[in-house]
Amino acid sequence: MSEPRNLDQSNGYWGRILHVDLSSGEIHHEELPDAFYERFLGGIGLAAKILWDRIPVGADPMGPDNMLGFVPGLLTDTGSLFTGRFMVAGKSPSTGGWADANCGGYFSPFLKRCRIDGLFVRGSSEAPVYLLLDEQGAEIRDASELWGLDTTSTEAKLKELHGKRCQVACIGPAGENKSFMAGICNDDGRIAARGGLGGVMGAKGLKAVVATGRARIGVADKPRVKQISKDFKDAISVDSPMNRLLGDRLLGATGKLTRILPGMTRQPSDLWRLLLARFGTPALTAMSAESGDSPIKNWSGSVVDFPLARSQRIGAEAVCKHEIEKYGCFSCPLRCGGIVSYNKGDRPIERMHKPEYETLCAFGALLLNDDLGSLFVLNDLCNQAGIDTISTGATVAFAIECFEEGLLTTADTDGLVLHWGASAAIITLVERIIAREGIGDVLADGVKKASERIGKGSDRFAVHSGGMEAPMHDAKFDPGYLATYTCEPGPGRHTISAFTYLELQVLEKQFSRAPKLPPIAFKRSKNKPQGKGEMLAVDSFYKMIVDATGACFFGTQVGGPLPMVEWMNAATGWTLSADQYLQVGERIHQLRHAFNVREGINPARDCRPHPRLYGDPPLASGPFRNTTLDADGFIREYYRAMHWDPETGRTEKAHLAEVELPEVAQALYED
Repeated sequence: MSEPRNLDQSNGYWGRILHVDLSSGEIHHEELPDAFYERFLGGIGLAAKILWDRIPVGADPMGPDNMLGFVPGLLTDTGSLFTGRFMVAGKSPSTGGWADANCGGYFSPFLKRCRIDGLFVRGSSEAPVYLLLDEQGAEIRDASELWGLDTTSTEAKLKELHGKRCQVACIGPAGENKSFMAGICNDDGRIAARGGLGGVMGAKGLKAVVATGRARIGVADKPRVKQISKDFKDAISVDSPMNRLLGDRLLGATGKLTRILPGMTRQPSDLWRLLLARFGTPALTAMSAESGDSPIKNWSGSVVDFPLARSQRIGAEAVCKHEIEKYGCFSCPLRCGGIVSYNKGDRPIERMHKPEYETLCAFGALLLNDDLGSLFVLNDLCNQAGIDTISTGATVAFAIECFEEGLLTTADTDGLVLHWGASAAIITLVERIIAREGIGDVLADGVKKASERIGKGSDRFAVHSGGMEAPMHDAKFDPGYLATYTCEPGPGRHTISAFTYLELQVLEKQFSRAPKLPPIAFKRSKNKPQGKGEMLAVDSFYKMIVDATGACFFGTQVGGPLPMVEWMNAATGWTLSADQYLQVGERIHQLRHAFNVREGINPARDCRPHPRLYGDPPLASGPFRNTTLDADGFIREYYRAMHWDPETGRTEKAHLAEVELPEVAQALYED
């Protein structure tokens, strides 16, 4: 028998995870060998391997056999920067396949300080419970008095019980009501949103996870980690005379130039860094509406329907005028987050997270709604309920179009009149979705399920990929999104791979496989799929490293490259090259894909994007009028780069050997 691991000599990871079975009440630690971490790192890589091994094929996503993994990153709490995010993973009720979501804030380091690299929950509790974690293990506590509370009240109550230093990940009413759009919140409404994992948590009767750990992880070379962090922080200063010029007028003009010019220079990471530091992601609102990046009127409209005068009303300056303090996530030197207060109208908000671009677009341009006050109310409603703003906004857009086209009437909506830009009705509809009341119950599981329930040909308005509502970035603006919206194991995701990210992340400075990008990219060239699959594949593999380390996606885009390879080697004592880490990223990506294939999901067949996403039929106005992308071509090129069989979705057996996944080859071929 091997000796138990010495936790005082950990190098970036503890070498153990915690299992909790809510059905039996069993709780135990499991030790993992060093070789495991060299194969899968931590974070999403650790979750992918554990869930591949432990979730039975065909498990009901809302049943006891599904597992939820809560995982900090390999670099979380090591002294590295931008590495404070945690991931949640499991089987999605929205897609029937793989799901992962991640979130910033402060929960991740406190989870890791419980001397674990991940928490894995299976089973279901008959009564509401929460988990209390520390360095020794976990306790299952009664949560009856917490059930029904919103996310902020739940967190406040648990901090009263267990101290202000503890960190809480919890669900709100949407998760309790098992909505397929529900997420998991920490830090008063920051949400790991996509994939419906908050609904899975609600189905398990699990209200919250409370982390009270105080153990600090060791690293192999602390001075080296510290020096790398200092050098990178010094390199990304946000002091610039250009700050005085930044505003919606300049951003709108930039978007307009992007729209009318035949090509653009490479995306400037220095400018993106300044915008994030000053405004956060609302900086994109006016610029993206003008450029064509933002979907408008449920993907059927254009900037003609939502011009600059309207997008500025909900743009960066309009939002940040109400900002009362700035904040950053754990280990973040940039601080793109903010707290806002809005005291106008009949629903004043004393304190709330600043709405992100995705929220502003989903409840703004997508609905032709330029009422800023309503956007603040909707953001607060979703944060408190623990529901994904992207999916909820998309579902409201679907419902409005169904109403406008006569597929829904006031008889279906209990008298609620739904029209584009009708902000009061939109707020009421979101409240009903959260509560699963009336028409809200029809819509609470997203556009795919709602379309199936409504019928009448409503699927032509249900914009999704494989059951996941499309994000607020138009693939006709960046065709790289088209492949990942379809082929990513968690489809309909925008924070994976795209041409924009390749330009910002300067991957060619890190990996030999990364493409050498031209200084000027022409739209006509971007729209052609030939040769694009390998570029997007490399970016997908890189994103797996990002999620395995707990890094922030924005941190990879603000002037780099982000020195994750250097940090990992200094923290763990390994001497792996950048290309070796990229192969680990591919291993993780292929394992997540294999999870879906084993469930009978072939993305090219089952996750095809809605025709509006690639311009079929083409728009009649705006920057993408008469534009239809070659969806089959982009999917085919991505499949070729990934070594996936178009007919079955399986990764070629020989390639599985190259990326060292014999367990996948056995499951997909021999079994």
